[in-house]
Amino acid sequence: MRTDKRKVALVGTGMVGMSYAYSMLNQGVCDELVLIDINRKRAEGEAMDLNHGLAFSGSHMKIYAGEYRDCSDADIVVICAGVAQKPGETRLDLLKRNAAVFRSIVEPVTESGFNGIFLVATNPVDIMTRITYSLSGFNPKRVIGSGTTLDTARLRYLLGESLRVDPRNVHAYVIGEHGDSEFVPWSQAMIATKPILSLCGSGGEEDMVNREELKRIEEEVRTAAYKIIEAKQATYYGIGMSLTRITRAILGDENSVFTVSAMLRGEYGQSEVYAGVPCIINKNGIQRVLTLSLTEDEKERLNNSCNTLRESFEGIF
Repeated sequence: MRTDKRKVALVGTGMVGMSYAYSMLNQGVCDELVLIDINRKRAEGEAMDLNHGLAFSGSHMKIYAGEYRDCSDADIVVICAGVAQKPGETRLDLLKRNAAVFRSIVEPVTESGFNGIFLVATNPVDIMTRITYSLSGFNPKRVIGSGTTLDTARLRYLLGESLRVDPRNVHAYVIGEHGDSEFVPWSQAMIATKPILSLCGSGGEEDMVNREELKRIEEEVRTAAYKIIEAKQATYYGIGMSLTRITRAILGDENSVFTVSAMLRGEYGQSEVYAGVPCIINKNGIQRVLTLSLTEDEKERLNNSCNTLRESFEGIF
């Protein structure tokens, strides 16, 4: 008989947090899910709503509203709390407003005796993950941000659509800041094992894609969140599903690769900065950072992105 349980504590029951919780319920990713929010009544209502759908989900999850002390035996604490991004507001503009929120969260979580993995989604996610690491004192391998996981999914979807290839057979990444300085290292982008840049020929009809189309796709990925926010005030389904996939990789000890926000300690010539890079994820968090063979131009773009993140963090912490 199995006696252990997979427990996740979710801090923040806004649209992102509840999209994550709904996705977790439908996929049956964990055994116990505790919802924590400054508005206890809202958390209780969300727990009730989810529980009423259990009969249709095929899941046996225990879902309830709780307190920070309930994090003591959790495997993962997922932080989705924070103020929302306003139309036209950059992710970095959110920084000072959300930094104060995190000070009131991380301390009581660690004081509960929690010894698992932090998974952060609140924007600007790279800096908020760095703040979580600093406040918690945890090994950085156990403090992970959602990073550019969703941006990478957007990229693969758009490339698949353009090239008429199943996105699951597109191997390409968005790296750096989850924000305006993120970029695609096209030298590492492939369909199966064929480099996408090799499909860009002289501009003839036989070419599968051209460099202008790749630039358009990269820009669309970079601005996708702004367009969604303009249309519906917030983004939540995509990030909720991204967080669920990362959670599954941790609880399942998968050793899967995701472009999460990770502490760089010498990789790519960067140190003491969190940025979105491909990492192997398992039950211990970040097993290791996978270092891509970037071109000199791509190295410079990553350096600029990391400098943006480093300067922003140093200005508030």
